[in-house]
Amino acid sequence: MKNYSKFGYGLSVIGVALVLIWIGIFKFTHTEADAIKGLVEHSFLMSWMLNISSLQGVSNFIGVFEIGTGLLLIGSFWNKTLGKIGGSLSILIFLTTISFLFTTPGVWRSVEGVPITDFFILKDLTLLGVSLQVLDQSLSNT
Repeated sequence: MKNYSKFGYGLSVIGVALVLIWIGIFKFTHTEADAIKGLVEHSFLMSWMLNISSLQGVSNFIGVFEIGTGLLLIGSFWNKTLGKIGGSLSILIFLTTISFLFTTPGVWRSVEGVPITDFFILKDLTLLGVSLQVLDQSLSNT
């Protein structure tokens, strides 16, 4: 069982890192900058950034942050300090994106009486869980 657990942990961390790096790269495109506009505009955590930079500048900053965090998560396999930083930053990223479920108008709607949301945000609950595991592993003495 231990081998499956270790493999599952590694696969999960690599998966989160790849998602962050891939989406981070996409943040440098006009398409993705436009896509995040409504999320950033209505976020109490991020809307201030639009006062000091253009939408593309904010998107680029987020992209650099995501790519850097993904690389730190990969580095966590070899260095606990990188894991502490990467785990903490990824927790911050996913708590921020989960907050969009409560701050962005129109994210929740009803289809045939069933409440639904933009599931691309909801998946970040899982990614948050992996981020917490990375931080926990990096803080452990073993």
